Amino acid sequence: MERAALFGDGREPQMAAGDLGELLVPYMPTIRVPKTGDRVYKTECAFSYDSPDSEGGLYVCMNTFLGFGREHVERHYRKTGQCVYMHLKRHMKEKVTGASGGALPKRRNTKLFLDLESNGDLSNDDYEYEDEAKLVIFPDHYEIPLPNIEELPALVTIACDAVLSSKSPYRKQDPDSWEEELQVSKYASTLVQMDNGVRIPPSGWKCSKCDLRENLWLNLTDGSVLCGRWFFDGSGGNGHALEHYKEMGYPLAVKLGTITPDGADVYSFDEEEAVLDPHIAKHLAHFGIDMLQMHVTENGLRDNDIKPRVSEWEVIQESGMKLKPMYGPGYTGMKNVSNSCYVSTVMQAIFSIPEFQRAYVGNLQRIFDYSPLDPTQDFNTQMAKLGHGLLSGQYSRPPTKSELIEQVMKDEHKPQHNGISPRMFKAFVSKGHPEFSSNRQQDAQEFFLHLINLIERNRIGSENPSDVFRFLVEERIQCCQSRKVRYMERVDYLMQLPVAMEAATNKDELIAYELKRREAESARRPPPELVRAKIPFSACLQAFSEPDNVEDFWSSALQAKSAGVKTSRFASFPEYLVVQIKKFTFGLDWIPKKLDVSIDMPDLLDISHLRATGLQAGEEELPDIAPPIIIPDDPKGTACYREDLYLPTILHHNSPDIDESSVMQLAEMGFPLEACRKAVYYTGNMGAEVAFNWIIAHMEEPDFAEPLAIPGYGGAAFPGAGGPGAAGLDNQPPEEMVAIIASMGFQRNVAIQALRATNNNLEHALEWIFSHPELEEENKTASDAMDMQNHVNANILAESDPEGPRIKDGSGRYELFGFISHMGTSTMSGHYVCHLKKEGRWVIYNDLKVCASERPPRELGYIYFYRRIPT
Repeated sequence: MERAALFGDGREPQMAAGDLGELLVPYMPTIRVPKTGDRVYKTECAFSYDSPDSEGGLYVCMNTFLGFGREHVERHYRKTGQCVYMHLKRHMKEKVTGASGGALPKRRNTKLFLDLESNGDLSNDDYEYEDEAKLVIFPDHYEIPLPNIEELPALVTIACDAVLSSKSPYRKQDPDSWEEELQVSKYASTLVQMDNGVRIPPSGWKCSKCDLRENLWLNLTDGSVLCGRWFFDGSGGNGHALEHYKEMGYPLAVKLGTITPDGADVYSFDEEEAVLDPHIAKHLAHFGIDMLQMHVTENGLRDNDIKPRVSEWEVIQESGMKLKPMYGPGYTGMKNVSNSCYVSTVMQAIFSIPEFQRAYVGNLQRIFDYSPLDPTQDFNTQMAKLGHGLLSGQYSRPPTKSELIEQVMKDEHKPQHNGISPRMFKAFVSKGHPEFSSNRQQDAQEFFLHLINLIERNRIGSENPSDVFRFLVEERIQCCQSRKVRYMERVDYLMQLPVAMEAATNKDELIAYELKRREAESARRPPPELVRAKIPFSACLQAFSEPDNVEDFWSSALQAKSAGVKTSRFASFPEYLVVQIKKFTFGLDWIPKKLDVSIDMPDLLDISHLRATGLQAGEEELPDIAPPIIIPDDPKGTACYREDLYLPTILHHNSPDIDESSVMQLAEMGFPLEACRKAVYYTGNMGAEVAFNWIIAHMEEPDFAEPLAIPGYGGAAFPGAGGPGAAGLDNQPPEEMVAIIASMGFQRNVAIQALRATNNNLEHALEWIFSHPELEEENKTASDAMDMQNHVNANILAESDPEGPRIKDGSGRYELFGFISHMGTSTMSGHYVCHLKKEGRWVIYNDLKVCASERPPRELGYIYFYRRIPT
């Protein structure tokens, strides 16, 4: 058979209908029709960010429905033996000009049938698009153009139609799906707006049918402002917006107070769901709302009612400055998909660190070669894919000279395909997480810790790249009455720095501003010019080092509750120090709010004076006695000692610090003990109320009641595995668990690796083995080599302590190389931007825009990244 030229020039051989049917007969058993629940990846390669827009197009396997770029499709064919792929390609070309020299009149483009994300405008006056689909049979690369209904077998035709018409794989299909993707409303393009002269003021909104001033929705047809029902966003309402729709039939409404330059919350009454409106800017302008000049504020006023020179949106994004775009390796932007900027900024910072570059991009081919059959479900594959996308420069190419000339001549840009979309990555890393799997804005600090946890659970060698963040915190707790002390160590990955508001250097200005703001609020006037608190960094560092009161402290010396104080110091200094400014607090309504402060963060940071000293001469330790435990179902509520319910209060010096009193308060409410321990630990011992909120948010997770496994400890979740020596530096699993897996026919090294990867959880380890079948053959030698490497890294301080976590100690002097900034009033809203120092200059990463920074706003950052200065 003549080979058709898929990767070069050539002619396709012509075959009769019978010949085509005969050609496909051997492959018919491998061609499937997508079922309900099957995800069809027809917009993005599983290993790269190639798409139908890319030069080589995209190949969709007709059996697994995974997508592959030209560079990776051969790997999938060799690995699986699957031969039949659908090749999808979107072509872009200049429109044919008419006799007058201009483009021909617009008409509906019937040549587009792929539902793709696009950075360009598909209705551009100068370019038109055409989608192409064909079947390709490997290894001969024989091509069959589509549609080809008369010549192809019926099953093949049905399968092709199903693939082409399939919905996004990220759209919510069931409660266990990944994330819900908003769909464009069917009314968006044809919405009729009344020319009734209605203009919406920037403030003072009120429902036109009642007195409500919150949860207000603007109908995009007639400009009516009406209240919503309680379920729209959790706020109260009388349902007048819905009543208006039922009476008039006007389908779309936008929630006032959510309008920003990035979009707004739009609801379709007819479609009964939140939707996207690509023409929202035009629809809002009809009622006098300039969307590009608006930002969300607490009182519903526009941010441009505040002086622009102090607005954090303008300062952080460096608005009004001519920023020079940056291109090439390390200067790739990321598309903002469903409030994904908190993910993008963290990943930009992470992959600017050499250890992460080496771990994932340096091992790219090995990770890809040994990825599971479904690489979209493998953490390391997705990390390697993202790292390569950001660092290769393949998706950050500067415009050519001719394109620049064309832009100047026509005063417009040719549609670019620079930048990558983190949709597949976000969908995987957020799977099963109640917050990150939503489309809502999230806390970048919480996502950073979530990512570290995933890295720890999916180690790819003897040493995880996250080791560079890990450090030990020494906590000294003193009983104020007996003066006795207890020293404990816990692992942490970031330094949480309190905001010392009392140390503000402009207190008089702040008091005057607050008085004016309250007057303006009561009079429904725009607020006065913003005054931001100026806090010295030294005051925040001092607040970090000062003792804290320990609520409900139980003194083992007194065998009773007593007053206690806690002081924290660094038992080790990490290679990379991550500093979080604790700007966010809770309001009376339990909604997170942000302290709008300016802190003079230093370029060079020295925290050597915060080095822990350990037990001092003359200090007496508190006895290692466990507090009494109240059994929740004890009808008398009496205190008793239950050995199987003991908290690990007889702590080893490397155990995590957990506030036992908070744990007991939660356990008395009827929650599982291990869940209570995790809640208190993951909320930083901030008390039972904060931990209770963590429980409510996580109680539906499958591992909710499983034992706490601290990253870096190799914690055990198996009887007998929690005692001294059970969880060493190499996370050696319990021998009885290894024996159980080995008795099932798996190699010993495979069993050990699976248990290590799942924190010694037997059930999860078996699932891990079945999802990594290709490792069975190669794992024997790899595990042996890994075991040897675990003992030769001279930089691991904890080698001398076989029960300690893996940490890298050194000097406490650091240099700033990046920071993440947040704009908005709380972690539930707003936008994130990242600044990184590369090649001696600061660069701003604002979604797809990557530019040289002119004025990096260091004083307004939220999370700071420091690297250790070599000594």
